[in-house]
Amino acid sequence: MDAQTPISEPMQPGAAAVDAGDQPLSPEEEISEIEKLLAVEPDDFQARCRLGELYFSQGRLDDALAEVKKSIEMAEGLRAEMNRSLAMYYSNLGTIYATKNMTDEAEAEFRHALDVFPHDVLALFNLGRVYADKKKHMEAKGYYERLVEITPDDPIAWYNLAGVYIELDNPQVSDYNTIDMGIQCYLRTLELDPKHLESSFKLMEIALNHKKTDLAVTVMENAVEQNPDEPLAYYNLISVYDKCKMFEKAEAARKRLRERFAKKSKDSSGA
Repeated sequence: MDAQTPISEPMQPGAAAVDAGDQPLSPEEEISEIEKLLAVEPDDFQARCRLGELYFSQGRLDDALAEVKKSIEMAEGLRAEMNRSLAMYYSNLGTIYATKNMTDEAEAEFRHALDVFPHDVLALFNLGRVYADKKKHMEAKGYYERLVEITPDDPIAWYNLAGVYIELDNPQVSDYNTIDMGIQCYLRTLELDPKHLESSFKLMEIALNHKKTDLAVTVMENAVEQNPDEPLAYYNLISVYDKCKMFEKAEAARKRLRERFAKKSKDSSGA
């Protein structure tokens, strides 16, 4: 039975079903018929509820207990699925409001979605973004932390959480020391998506500002390897080498950049 099928009023114990000849079935016969039905269609919610009632009316308390527990489990599953779907619609409504720049209305709908289903990914992501845009970084942190718990393999979730941690490390914003947490989030982003250049650039800048030169070099070397056709990756790697006084490596990177893009230009012309 699908989630849209209405649940009828429960039949009174002993209420008889009617067969094709309009002859009422005895409780024992009705039990037998429902048991046959459930053997073929075990997810028939109404039949299972009725069977529990019949077992109870016949004094079969252990059987009634088992059926009622199964009915409750099925009903909870239906409710959870409906809540998940309802939350999705509230999140979609919030997305429409956000697109129309109706921020307050969007925030209310995203919150409504989480009231219905606390694990709604779209609502968590958008509330995190709403509060980050409002510079309410503690609130944003809470939503993004919940998001990465639910979607631990989503690089965008880790990227956004990293940005919030970096903001919170600013003494003018909070007294939290979250720079290392931000670094770990950017590293997790790159682990999941090695080509994510924005993470590479932000991590490079943070590493240089905190005198973590080895990290800055490693990050940009990996960025070039993962994005060999992106000039910005080379330019940033060269800049890191220069700042770290690794001049020979900087010159080698410049040469590699010239050769690669001269070849690409030649290939394009030939084509």
